[in-house]
Amino acid sequence: MYVSYHQDDWNTWLPLAEFAYNNSDHSSTKQSPFFTVYGRDPHFDSVHITQDTPAGKLSTKIQSVQQDVKRELEVSINRFKRYADKSRASPPVFNPGDMVWLSSKNIKSTRPTKKLSERWLGPFPILKKVSTHAYHLKLPSQWKSIHPVFHISLLEPVKTSKIPNRHQEPPPPIIIEEEEEWDVSQILD
Repeated sequence: MYVSYHQDDWNTWLPLAEFAYNNSDHSSTKQSPFFTVYGRDPHFDSVHITQDTPAGKLSTKIQSVQQDVKRELEVSINRFKRYADKSRASPPVFNPGDMVWLSSKNIKSTRPTKKLSERWLGPFPILKKVSTHAYHLKLPSQWKSIHPVFHISLLEPVKTSKIPNRHQEPPPPIIIEEEEEWDVSQILD
């Protein structure tokens, strides 16, 4: 670094850093930002005799440079997309009525540690598909403070058990105004 030990002169070096960045070739466009904007490389010397370039010729050159930049950016974007898509799986598709588990990642719990809390809540039925990556769930009426639309990354499909008469654990208590409440579905004598 070229700044002083007390780091109080960085602003005097900023124009030099900006010039260095704008004059170095960019990995996506294969040319410097300065060349992309002005159609020429900057001049380093302080004494410089400018050549008059006709406006039409300069305009044509800048348009040509911009077309090259667009082409290089498209190649770069496609390369990044191919790399990202290698590790990306296609999202599951849910239909209205499907039952899903909801991640408890963004839902507050009163348990002392999140590590031992339930990781998935529900299951809840899907009411409708809001977008390609968001679904509207039917939440319990006690959860009025929670917005019922969730990103697909927070949902998991319910897998039915192949074991007959398998009993599912009851859902965890719902916290309303700092007190636990249970959603009672049936009273047995």
